[in-house]
Amino acid sequence: MAEYQQMDMPEFPKNGKKIIITVVIVIFLIIGFWKSSVTIGAGESGVLFKTFSGGIDTENTYGEGWHLIAPWNDMITYEVRQQEVLEDMAVLSSNGLEISLEVSSWYQPISADLPKLHKEKGSSYLDRVIKPAIRSASRSVIGRYTPEEIYSTKRDAIQSEIFVETKKILDKQYIQLNEVLVRDITLPPTIKTAIESKLKQEQESLEYEFKLQKEKKEAERVKIAAQGKADANRILNASLTPNILKEKGIEATLKLSKSPNTKVVVVGGKDGLPLILGNN
Repeated sequence: MAEYQQMDMPEFPKNGKKIIITVVIVIFLIIGFWKSSVTIGAGESGVLFKTFSGGIDTENTYGEGWHLIAPWNDMITYEVRQQEVLEDMAVLSSNGLEISLEVSSWYQPISADLPKLHKEKGSSYLDRVIKPAIRSASRSVIGRYTPEEIYSTKRDAIQSEIFVETKKILDKQYIQLNEVLVRDITLPPTIKTAIESKLKQEQESLEYEFKLQKEKKEAERVKIAAQGKADANRILNASLTPNILKEKGIEATLKLSKSPNTKVVVVGGKDGLPLILGNN
């Protein structure tokens, strides 16, 4: 029978346990440090959730950069730059006509109130708060105007009013509204055509009225000029007595007598006025 030779097992180092424990501790420290190290990016702010001490830290908002937190806590980051949301909606005018409205809104969460926003609204605050506020304000404002006003003259007023009403809602929700832009207002084709035709007729009527006013003013100007001329002639005729006419005639005759073509001046002509006899 073959003899089995017993092999000696390698002897475990005396300090092996210590090495293993040290390695495990180092690994845990690395993991803990990695979980405790938080970097908040540019244009962001953070909200700290304390797992074992009260949940959301409502007193502090954490800014950009590196932060060290307890590994069992959690940092939730939010973008605090200005952002844009575009809403397409169907709204009703004052007479019940359905109008398509496209509104762009610029907003950003208020950094100092970020913990309250996270606690009360959550990270989906855009769908929970902002969009409903824009829709509500838009429907309220459009409902005050007729399609003609919406299409022609009141677009800027509508934009301003939607901004004011939306801002009034969002100011209480820890959100800053910067601007509202009405990008497009679309009426049903038949209504749009009718409004354009009406506006064209009004424009033509205004042009005709302008022409009438212009012609009326021109007629008044001519009448005033003629009246002035008539008044001047009447005054002149009233002032031309026979003696004055004789005097003017003599003055004129004397001037003519100085002409090189004048040969003889005879006094005692018709009405006592001088006569001038020329070459012929």
